[in-house]
Amino acid sequence: MADYEQHRIPSDEELRRELGEDAWRIVRQKGTERAFTGKYWDTKTAGTYHCAVCGTALFSSDTKYDSGSGWPSFYQPIDESRVRAEHDDSHGMRRTEVLCARCDAHLGHVFPDGPQPTGLRYCVNSASLALKEES
Repeated sequence: MADYEQHRIPSDEELRRELGEDAWRIVRQKGTERAFTGKYWDTKTAGTYHCAVCGTALFSSDTKYDSGSGWPSFYQPIDESRVRAEHDDSHGMRRTEVLCARCDAHLGHVFPDGPQPTGLRYCVNSASLALKEES
């Protein structure tokens, strides 16, 4: 069984209690944290970044890089099937929103200005992630 199939998706009420109001606003109401304030924006710890809502493994620290944006940035997910993209025309901008494919948690946005080999920058809210450090 894949790691993401082992975790139950909490109700919105449970999420509010477990994550707190700010993180709940980000993952369920498509909010964002201020740049350079999230707990993972400058983390260099080796490990796997999981969805804070359902536990799906989304990104590896091997693909994390310093984009200068103030948010954790990755050039690719662990597996393309674990994230999904939607057009986002909010706030007068045209962007591509990134969500957890399993539970629809808002993760952040993906931009075409990242490093090779993909040229992508997955700009993700720390509140949407839980880092499981390598042992």
